[in-house]
Amino acid sequence: MIAGVLLPEDEPAQTGPRMQRRFPDAVPATAPDWVQAVIERIQRLLEGGADDLGDVPLDMNGVPEFNQRVYSVTRAIAPGQTLSYGEVATRLGEPGAARAVGQALGHNPFAPIVPCHRVLAAGKRSGGFSAGGGVATKLMMLQIERAQLGAGPGLFD
Repeated sequence: MIAGVLLPEDEPAQTGPRMQRRFPDAVPATAPDWVQAVIERIQRLLEGGADDLGDVPLDMNGVPEFNQRVYSVTRAIAPGQTLSYGEVATRLGEPGAARAVGQALGHNPFAPIVPCHRVLAAGKRSGGFSAGGGVATKLMMLQIERAQLGAGPGLFD
């Protein structure tokens, strides 16, 4: 199972130390073949592929139950589609929990396998994004996916 994923930092040399802070007991190693295949799928997704990564097993040990539920709903958002924080909360059966959804996604240890970039603020505003590059990275990922907002043209058409 995948225990965590980090998108690269703006400065590549910062990615390793950030991963070490999140996983202090981890040691650098060669990825097993199945993990390398997941890495390649993520790379293709970031190049415009339409893989939803929904079959990638995630290690949810230590992830709060609410966050797990948020991540489950978020994983169901197809590439090129978006939901708002409020819509995710409603799908959880907790329509007043939009802020809690945002906090859970801000702690997402599996981006982009759990595609938190596909969750927007009310009114289709970008909202936050905690990966390297912040909101600019989120918008770039949505552009790569040719995100659709409703039945109209794509976000960047």
